[in-house]
Amino acid sequence: MSESAAPALSFEDVTCVFSSADNPHQRYTAVANTTLTVEPGEFVSVVGPTGCGKSTLLNVAAGLLQPSSGEIKVFGEALRGINSRAGYMFQADALMPWRTALSNVSVGLEFRGLSTEEAEEQGREWMKRVGLGGFEDRYPHQMSGGMRKRTALAQTLILDPDIILMDEPFSALDIQTRQLMEDEVLSLWQAKRKAVLFITHDLDEAIAMSDRVVVLSAGPGTKPIGEFAIDLDRPRNVAEVRTHPRFVQLHEDIWAVLRDEVLKGYARQMEVKA
Repeated sequence: MSESAAPALSFEDVTCVFSSADNPHQRYTAVANTTLTVEPGEFVSVVGPTGCGKSTLLNVAAGLLQPSSGEIKVFGEALRGINSRAGYMFQADALMPWRTALSNVSVGLEFRGLSTEEAEEQGREWMKRVGLGGFEDRYPHQMSGGMRKRTALAQTLILDPDIILMDEPFSALDIQTRQLMEDEVLSLWQAKRKAVLFITHDLDEAIAMSDRVVVLSAGPGTKPIGEFAIDLDRPRNVAEVRTHPRFVQLHEDIWAVLRDEVLKGYARQMEVKA
């Protein structure tokens, strides 16, 4: 299969089993027999109950976690080690507090061998793209949560990854800043159409941003139990699209599958606390 015909990301019967920290003989299956693809240029969101293994799948895709069984392929090639074709935007930003915003954005290019001058020139351009022109000399502690997220976004995208992995990146933001960031991501994605695997607990966010939404079951043994094509026109404004009748229908259809899994996940969390 040629690279152009292969999925950007392919989980093939992936299972992840962990040993308990307290009892090495006690095993926990976080993800079981999961098959999932993300096509080149496709924006796929994964939703599921809290603690169901969404981030585990993202860590497998990044090459940070080796599955217990099954295989992950990147553009048709089996992944061995770190996924060098992916950029990872974490739930908590990974900005270095001793570096300025510009230095944080450009550091990845310096690691790739560019001179500081070349890296910072591209960094200034990306700061402008995410609406932070003029804030290059700010340190993370001098920036708002939204500004730090924009800096982290530029830090990820400046490396021009073929695959973008996002782990609930906007969950800590207020609703207005969150919607601005969602629109920003969609605008940047629309320009280059990279493959995106987006983890979120927010069903509205998943529908507003995605081409496809995948629903995961409650753990243990999490696996996909539903897939929904999001046939809403692009480009989209994430606030306006929520009032579209088709959005409302999609939300009802997906929630009908997700609701029981959320209740199961909640019940299991209560059992553990008890």
